[in-house]
Amino acid sequence: MARWLVAGAAGMLGTDLSTVLEEAGHAVTRADLPGLDILDPASCAAAVAGHDVVVNCAAYTAVDAAEADEAAAFAVNAVGAAHLARAVDAAGASLVHLSTDYVVAGGGTEPYPADAPVAPASAYGRTKAAGEWAVRAECPRTWVVRTAWLYGAHGRSIPATVARLAAERETFGFVADQVGQPTWTVDLAHGIRRIVEAGAPHGIWHATGGGQTSWYGLAQAVVEELGLDPARVRPLTTEDYPLPAPRPAYSVLAHDMWAEHGLEPLPHWRDALHRAAPALFPGAAG
Repeated sequence: MARWLVAGAAGMLGTDLSTVLEEAGHAVTRADLPGLDILDPASCAAAVAGHDVVVNCAAYTAVDAAEADEAAAFAVNAVGAAHLARAVDAAGASLVHLSTDYVVAGGGTEPYPADAPVAPASAYGRTKAAGEWAVRAECPRTWVVRTAWLYGAHGRSIPATVARLAAERETFGFVADQVGQPTWTVDLAHGIRRIVEAGAPHGIWHATGGGQTSWYGLAQAVVEELGLDPARVRPLTTEDYPLPAPRPAYSVLAHDMWAEHGLEPLPHWRDALHRAAPALFPGAAG
């Protein structure tokens, strides 16, 4: 089995990915601050040595904070990613680099293919787009894996927020005019494993839950999983809930590359939420 290094292993995805890989029989090194600092090239080189596959889950993900401090986000998402990719290439290993739906324009009506032009509207999206370019320039053996609307049991996420609001309020609102693909970290972890184990072509891959919904639809589904009435969730517009960073109105990513290469894509988002519910909401009635 391959020797994997997971950078950002203490995070929501990194935790589940490390577990999934270990359960599949791979040797996994879990790396995070302070042991691995991707802003330090020497730290990257030392960490990467002796590994076959490196997964970069480390990122600046504070979307709204990035609007006021794009330089800090760029340092991690582009410069740090480049340091890690350069170390991976020098070691003769392969890289999996996590990216985001925020790199697309977000004004379409059909799922974005992997080769769609990048046109980020936010500071966070610009730094992630720069990171995609940097890692592919530094290491040709790179899979850029774009995901979206990520949630899991080991970090802050929208389903957890919905569960808290459902416990505190009789009714509450969620935005209904932004459409995307909720993605469970465990399903994404298995998708990453399948891509690498299959020796799939390097390049850009879209790994998101199947289907599509709005934040409002996701919130209603969470309330259903809690055994409660989804009518307790009210639809809002983006204008009703303004935030510093612009959000894509439609950021659904196409999954054509999975079938093209004989791989099973991630399951439908609604099925994933149902399977994730016991871990997300232990003790819930639903």
